[in-house]
Amino acid sequence: MLTIKDLKKSFSKTGAPLINNLNLTVKTGESVSIQGASGCGKSTLLSLIAGFETPDGGDISVNGLSIAGNSKLDNTFKAKDIDSFRKQHLGIVFQSFNLFDCFNAWDNIAFTARLKGNVDNDYQLALMEQLGILPLAQKPLSQLSGGEQQRCAIARALVHRPSLILADEPTGNLDETTSETVSDLLFKTCKEANTSLVVVTHSQDVAVKADAALRLHKGVLESVKYKTKEQTLSSPVAAS
Repeated sequence: MLTIKDLKKSFSKTGAPLINNLNLTVKTGESVSIQGASGCGKSTLLSLIAGFETPDGGDISVNGLSIAGNSKLDNTFKAKDIDSFRKQHLGIVFQSFNLFDCFNAWDNIAFTARLKGNVDNDYQLALMEQLGILPLAQKPLSQLSGGEQQRCAIARALVHRPSLILADEPTGNLDETTSETVSDLLFKTCKEANTSLVVVTHSQDVAVKADAALRLHKGVLESVKYKTKEQTLSSPVAAS
């Protein structure tokens, strides 16, 4: 589903390596959490996968489409195609929600599907009901709590049925209780939709919910084991 091979990215000012020969494979419907120190390149990695930034080397492919690098695949994306690729294949959940103040909850969630021309009102209704926000459909953004807004952001990321969700600190602006609820819903909804999920987080409580837990350290991904009362997570994901 998502394959990254020998990815490289350096700091623009100093040329020092930020991501160095990073490899990652995420299967369809699989969830992966990535932790690491501030400034280690976690958000940059998501930006590279989303096509917002261009790598210095290596390959990134989603669903067999090579969106960056030197892949020999015949269907390598050109720069002009990246925006269409994001609309078709990606859903992005931002830490700051990135919702539109002038829209109500329903229109915020429908926005990406409308851009794609893939509006499905019945699916959106079901998704909002699953996330517990259907009663908020006609409410303006100003009347929604932080947790409610983040649920809307998750619904917006999923409503056009993407193959892959990228979530950058999706609970970073939420209190502990709301963070627990929202992160549970994010992982649960992606699993039920058979959508792959890559989530960057500082929270171990969020990280342990993923099928595979990784840490970005010195430019590469390392498997992590988290021992909790209920489980020990070790990563089945290819990372080096």
